[in-house]
Amino acid sequence: MVMSSLKTGHDSGRRRFWLAMSGFVMALALLPFSYKVERRLETTAHIKGGESEQVDLELAQRFQSPYAQRLVLVISGIPDPDSAKGADALGFLTSSLRSIPGVSGAVSSLDWPDPLFTGDNGGALIIVGLDPHEETVEALVPKLRAKADWMEGQLRRQYPNIKLGITGETPLTFDLRKVSADDVTHAEERAMPVTLVLLLLAFGSLVAALLPLGVGVLSISMAMGAAALLAHYLHLSILVQNLATMLGLGLGIDYALLMVSRFREALNEGYDPGCAADIAAGQAGRTLIISATTVAIGFSALLTVPISELRSIGIAGLLVTVLSVMLCTFVLPWVLGLLGHRINAARVRPARRFETRESLCAASERWVRWGSIITRRPWTALLVAGIPLLILAFQARRISPGIPDHDSLPAAAESVQALHTLQGMGRSGIVQSLRLILELPPQSPPLSPAGWLAVSRLTKRFQGDPRAQEVLSLPTLTGMSDTADAVNDVPEAIRKSFLGRDGQATLIELLPSATLSPNEQIRWVREVRSSDVAAMTGVPGAVLRVGGVSALDADYDAVVKKRLPRVVLGVVLGSLLALLIGLRSLFAAVKAILLNVLSVGSSFGALVVVFQEGHGSRLFGLNGPTGTVYPIVPILSFAIVFGLSMDYEVFLVARVLEERRRGLSERSAVIEGLARTAGLITSAAAIMIAVFTAFTVGSFLVVQMLGFTLAVAVFIDATVVRVVVGPALLQLAGDWNWWPFGLYGAPAECEKEPL
Repeated sequence: MVMSSLKTGHDSGRRRFWLAMSGFVMALALLPFSYKVERRLETTAHIKGGESEQVDLELAQRFQSPYAQRLVLVISGIPDPDSAKGADALGFLTSSLRSIPGVSGAVSSLDWPDPLFTGDNGGALIIVGLDPHEETVEALVPKLRAKADWMEGQLRRQYPNIKLGITGETPLTFDLRKVSADDVTHAEERAMPVTLVLLLLAFGSLVAALLPLGVGVLSISMAMGAAALLAHYLHLSILVQNLATMLGLGLGIDYALLMVSRFREALNEGYDPGCAADIAAGQAGRTLIISATTVAIGFSALLTVPISELRSIGIAGLLVTVLSVMLCTFVLPWVLGLLGHRINAARVRPARRFETRESLCAASERWVRWGSIITRRPWTALLVAGIPLLILAFQARRISPGIPDHDSLPAAAESVQALHTLQGMGRSGIVQSLRLILELPPQSPPLSPAGWLAVSRLTKRFQGDPRAQEVLSLPTLTGMSDTADAVNDVPEAIRKSFLGRDGQATLIELLPSATLSPNEQIRWVREVRSSDVAAMTGVPGAVLRVGGVSALDADYDAVVKKRLPRVVLGVVLGSLLALLIGLRSLFAAVKAILLNVLSVGSSFGALVVVFQEGHGSRLFGLNGPTGTVYPIVPILSFAIVFGLSMDYEVFLVARVLEERRRGLSERSAVIEGLARTAGLITSAAAIMIAVFTAFTVGSFLVVQMLGFTLAVAVFIDATVVRVVVGPALLQLAGDWNWWPFGLYGAPAECEKEPL
């Protein structure tokens, strides 16, 4: 018998060793790539099949426009561009820009005498075309900024107040990338110390506290490395950085916390370190795999949405989840077995007395008393806790997806400051323009009499729209000439930007009024897309496609609204199936789903109250209500929160089931299960809340909204739902909790060390 036990222990130890080595090999393979991740991620959203992306592609390939990708040099502090000195300064700036490798063109009022190039309150602008060849377009931004600094220095002696700034879609995305990376760094700096303190309070030992923290940090680094590799083949968004860090610290620490807690509990019950590690890997490991499966289902649902940002987050979430589980089930049991009782070394508070399994009071007396109260009056507990949550969840019905009117761009970014200068000049429409491609049938090309008349009609129609500050088209370039002959007088670089190489399509740009909000621009895009182009142009078969920043936002919003119901249904059904398989109880699975819906609904209600309606928004650096919520936030929050909230339900129900299988009555099992998991749940939740809250004070409004929603959801779930509503429902359901399979099996026992 002794020899058999020794052999079993030896085999178990060897298995733990080889599993740990395979985990370390994977970590060593991925970590070197994590330092390259920032350069590989994109800030531009790609929508598969989106009309805006199709327009961008046509301008680059079909039109071969030197201004398909562009930015704006904003100039202030020089003489009037119409004066000789102003013209000299503009000439110097324009020629200097054209000399930069990767610049395909630079056009100012010297090339095209249009009010577009001069501000209402003075100043001027130059439109700069970009052609990066082998580089990314964003790689040109630092070069252009360096050149702008040099040009500013050259002209400063003559014009002391000169100021040059670069803005546009490309510089803005470049700066957002940097802000995102800085936000991640600052969030980590804020979250790490708080997390360590919370772990020390939970475990009372520095060694025990450092293990979950190490798992969290390692899972983030490995996920970043894997993302850097995948970025060679997929469009991955810059949000991967934020989400991988947020979830890595949350999930990695959460799962490791469960494993370490279960290991220490087994040690204190008299099991030897090897057997305690096996118990943690077997019982806690099974629990976290069920939990991780529900989290993975939420992220997998995001892969079905044809938006690169959401797919990127889905990939990041899957990477973090899988790697966290791998580290906790492969590496952590081996480390725990090696540490043994040294897990309690470096104590920061006196050791507590642990009692034996046979005592119902083995866990925290405080939680035992709490569980007794809840199970004695379950209906009262349900009403007191459930009604406020239902009221808060009811507010979620008012959620309004859209682009907030609130200026959500980081004010300190150079491109944002230049954009504000451009707005002061009344010319910000050049950045937010609607880019319309009008395709005419072969018998009526744009330069034919019928085609020219069609383009002119459409141009005049848009010129009469109060939402348009200016309309740029072939007819406007010629002063609304009656014939196409005047096009020959337009500079070639400008002309070919508005006429496709095949001669069948032409570009019309609508510069929106400065007073037009982002949501009004989106509505304008939809209106143009739904208009009767044949009637507007008088040419049957004419087709109009709309691109630009507002069109991309419209595509984004439409896809999210279309896919959200499918994502919700997929997550709910997938989670239900995973819980049925893991818990083998239909009642427990359905109850978990309903409680999760309550948690998610409550967090959405809080998002509406605080951000959309502005009650308390000043705490997050906002000046008032946002009016709407970014479309990405509801779909992303639901996918993430549903899985995260399931963690604590699985922790609780799995432990109650374990106690029932050991022979306790339903009420005693609920009390014991709650007492043994409540401290773990509140500690894990406190860490997650600290991590998510660290992201609410960043510069990205969308990340602030997301961090707030996740923090509120976890707080509600861990405090009200899992320690009040959940236990009350377990008590009321009785044996129905385990229907239809009942109490099955019994956990294998290891031999205990002599006490």
